[in-house]
Amino acid sequence: MTTFKIIVLAKQVPDTRNVGKDAMKADGTVNRAALPAIFNPEDLNAMEQALRIKDQYPGSTISLLTMGPGRAADIIREGLFRGADDGILLTDRAFAGSDTLATSYALSRAIAQIKNFDLIICGRQAIDGDTAQVGPQVAEKLNIPQVTYVEEVLDINKKGTTVKRRLDNGVEVVKVPVPSVITVTGSAPACRARNARLIMKFKHAKTVTERQDANEDYLSLYNERPYLNIQEWTVNEVEVEHEQLGLSGSPTKVKKIENVVLQAKEAKMIEPSDAEINLLMKELIDSHTIG
Repeated sequence: MTTFKIIVLAKQVPDTRNVGKDAMKADGTVNRAALPAIFNPEDLNAMEQALRIKDQYPGSTISLLTMGPGRAADIIREGLFRGADDGILLTDRAFAGSDTLATSYALSRAIAQIKNFDLIICGRQAIDGDTAQVGPQVAEKLNIPQVTYVEEVLDINKKGTTVKRRLDNGVEVVKVPVPSVITVTGSAPACRARNARLIMKFKHAKTVTERQDANEDYLSLYNERPYLNIQEWTVNEVEVEHEQLGLSGSPTKVKKIENVVLQAKEAKMIEPSDAEINLLMKELIDSHTIG
């Protein structure tokens, strides 16, 4: 029976719809504690593609990998509730302040530790940076092929994965060898909702740090049900070069974050005629609003 080992890279991101005056620290990094945290939207699209492969090939496994502070375990639980099999939280103060280069380095080293995977899937980009760099950088650091802007996984076997890419001027079907990295766009199908049975199964899943506050009844539960133990890897569990982590490994520096609110200053009414519409288009082009 053909099965696949899939790694889904996901990120807990600040909800950029609620950026306030405390959104940035003095050192130029995002003050994540001051913002509501959510599952990065396009990573959920990626999760759905992984789940569809698992549906098609029973016995396939999905491991969620995320890097962040302790509270990022929330999105691993979200993944478990939707159909992932397990998850790893990569967390350590040494990773704090990482830009895309340092993040992709840390993730690639963790993936190298996992080994024997067939496919790595992640969202095209995260809404707190919009760089679309981490997925491709992970592929480069692992020295494996990559395909970006994927809208659908059409087929997968042990020789390769066939995907549909959404481009500005149409679609493209590409076949890429296994293992590989694919990044999924927001135009891909939305992720399925939480499964009530899986919520009941994994609602007490915790990392080792979170279990420090558990009472004795729950501690025995984790011994009886190993699937409730979310793996937590620190810098000591991953072979890394420390100078490539965190702020020291991040050449990108954020100078300032602003919350920009667009407001309409004036309105103009036009008649629904070709002449009026053409005149409006000319005004918009002349003012460089469009074009």
